[in-house]
Amino acid sequence: MDASLLNIQPAASEPIYRQIVEQLRRLIAGGQLTPGELLPSVREVAAFHVINPMTVSRAYGIAEGEGLLERLRGKGMAVAATRRAGQTEHQRLALLEPQLQALARHAHELELPAEPVLRRLTKLLGD
Repeated sequence: MDASLLNIQPAASEPIYRQIVEQLRRLIAGGQLTPGELLPSVREVAAFHVINPMTVSRAYGIAEGEGLLERLRGKGMAVAATRRAGQTEHQRLALLEPQLQALARHAHELELPAEPVLRRLTKLLGD
């Protein structure tokens, strides 16, 4: 993995450390990051995204606390070896639930019917 795999939105309302943790959860759950795979260093991520290294360190620490990552002496952070590669579709959908609820709420606020929203979402998903 390199630092460019993370998509950080500095202007988003969600704190950057949470964005990093959520993306790590999804990448690991989806099997894009496999057990034992090394993550870029805190400095590499911070330099690439021009953010404070403490922010990245905090995100890595939270992910380590959740058992997603493990610290390998002399190598850095890696996806925890005990972590199963990929999860069931149900588990991966559960990770999307907050964003789906937000999308539904925004569509209701804009008084958009479900059909055009679903068409647009399907197009974005590339199906």
